[in-house]
Amino acid sequence: MKTLTGAALGLALSAVAALAETPVLRAAVLEFGTVNWELDTIKHHGFDAAHGFDLQVQGLAGGAAAKVAFQAGEADVIVSDWLWVARQRAAGKDYVFIPYSKAVGGILVSQDSPAQTIEDLKGTKIGIAGGPLDKSWLILQAYAAQEYGMDLAAETEQVFGAPPLIFKTALQGQTQGAINYWHFMAKMEAAGMRRLVDVSDAAAALGLDPETPLLGYVVTGALVAENPEIVQGLAAASGDAKALLASDDAEWDRLRPRMKATSDVQFEALKAGFRAGIPAPGPVDEAAADRMLRLMAELGGEDLLGSATQLPDGVFLQPGS
Repeated sequence: MKTLTGAALGLALSAVAALAETPVLRAAVLEFGTVNWELDTIKHHGFDAAHGFDLQVQGLAGGAAAKVAFQAGEADVIVSDWLWVARQRAAGKDYVFIPYSKAVGGILVSQDSPAQTIEDLKGTKIGIAGGPLDKSWLILQAYAAQEYGMDLAAETEQVFGAPPLIFKTALQGQTQGAINYWHFMAKMEAAGMRRLVDVSDAAAALGLDPETPLLGYVVTGALVAENPEIVQGLAAASGDAKALLASDDAEWDRLRPRMKATSDVQFEALKAGFRAGIPAPGPVDEAAADRMLRLMAELGGEDLLGSATQLPDGVFLQPGS
């Protein structure tokens, strides 16, 4: 039987101790969400360990379940949009947002649809992922009103549902237009549908900055205050993963089984969509975010944003905080 020498035993114990002391960051995310591509990249390449923490990912059935886990203290980080964080901060909850993606959806129609502008959807049925307060739907309503004097909600019929359902009904021709999340849009375009209006273009027409990242990691202010190195490490590891995914096609080949792409065309569309959604490095333009929040408060009211009518202080993680 081989025995460890004193020096080897000391090294082994030191390694075990170091491992035990590595702080754990528990992430609760949608089990099949696109954020898993980034989280997988972080773990596979050890970007978490390189930045001083151990990322542990728990996949959940839905975003609501992740929020429940986070609010109950059973998760340290979730993925949500910063408007939700602003609403929570306005209600007295100390949550902080770390940008992850600026990807947004839009309206798609069939390749042979006669519609050339959003105005051409009058009298048609539109499938919408989410509910009446879906942010893309609200922005597109404001855009239709500004550009065409059109009441999009009154002049169309809406069918609300989960993204896969909107995807399916659109491809089957049961709706004449579809508003879906970016990764389902990528799949729909790969299947032959065409983009009628992009939400980022609609936002720009409304005076908003399409570069404002909408989705991100959410942590508590207590974690930022007590363990700033972990939070900054998460932001850095996310940046490392994005840099790799932005430039390395081989990394996407490794991730392909997780992406559930059913064809090369769909795979390439998903890859391009993720890359297009990578936000620019650096702090979020808070003036631009405030403009977006004020518009969303006007459109969605308290049902969407609670008591938040302007950007609360502290929504976005500041470098070095």
